[in-house]
Amino acid sequence: MPISARLQARGIQLLMGRVMARVHKDLRFTDIPKRTEALRVETGAGPVSCTVYRPPVATEAPAPVYINFHGGGFVVARPEQDDHICRYIAAEAGCVVINVDYAVAPQRPFPVPVHQAYDVAAWVAANGPAGGWDGSRLAVGGHSAGANLTAAVCRLARERGAFSPRLQIIDSAPLDQLADPATKQSLIAKPLLSPQLMRIFTAAYVPDAADRAHPLVSPALADDLAGLPAALVITAENDRLRDEGDAYAKALEAAGVPVTHRVFEGVDHYFTHTGPVEAGKEAIDLMATTLRTALSA
Repeated sequence: MPISARLQARGIQLLMGRVMARVHKDLRFTDIPKRTEALRVETGAGPVSCTVYRPPVATEAPAPVYINFHGGGFVVARPEQDDHICRYIAAEAGCVVINVDYAVAPQRPFPVPVHQAYDVAAWVAANGPAGGWDGSRLAVGGHSAGANLTAAVCRLARERGAFSPRLQIIDSAPLDQLADPATKQSLIAKPLLSPQLMRIFTAAYVPDAADRAHPLVSPALADDLAGLPAALVITAENDRLRDEGDAYAKALEAAGVPVTHRVFEGVDHYFTHTGPVEAGKEAIDLMATTLRTALSA
């Protein structure tokens, strides 16, 4: 990666980190108790710190488990930005939630985050009794870059067969890293994601342009989607990433994957964190209710 691109990515880490950790005050779910503990998982790409969220009300049998991957363009390492979502899902879906602090670019570019994300999920699936959750009832999901990692984890899980997620949540994901960001249109004049910012993210995460069509980088370009886990795909009407998310939902469905797809109107990228509040709450509740159904079977 050119030094200038690396410096740009580092600058975004410093500038955007605090901003991304701020969640709209009316989306913080401060009424939901927080029961958390630290977890460290050894992976083939280095140790990964995680935060475990327990349901506020204890269950008789081990609860199912949901693994969350945060957003941030593969560059910003702020898992706490999803604290509100993790607490809400733990409470409303009645599951243990594991929020993953995966490595980010430019320090640790592709494929490190993918390997860490998969290894954490495989470890969680295999270590239910020790962790106090049911590893056989497992789902994975994420937001923006984390949703891209979710799709990659599901591909690897299908290929390796060590575990089978019951659900994948794909929220506002970058799924085509090959296309020029300038071709990704929005319905509003100044959407949150600019082509320049998206180019910096991609250059940092996938410095070798030859890797950008890889199915673990650009799941939307893959033509072998059959057999992937059931999916909840959330897209935002005004998001530059909306079209590729919509197309991925249709492609999954065409491949025989059960899909629930919802386009939230009048909102932009990251609305589950910044609002509008009504839409943000509705999307997070949709995640929780879909998880509860998928993990209770």
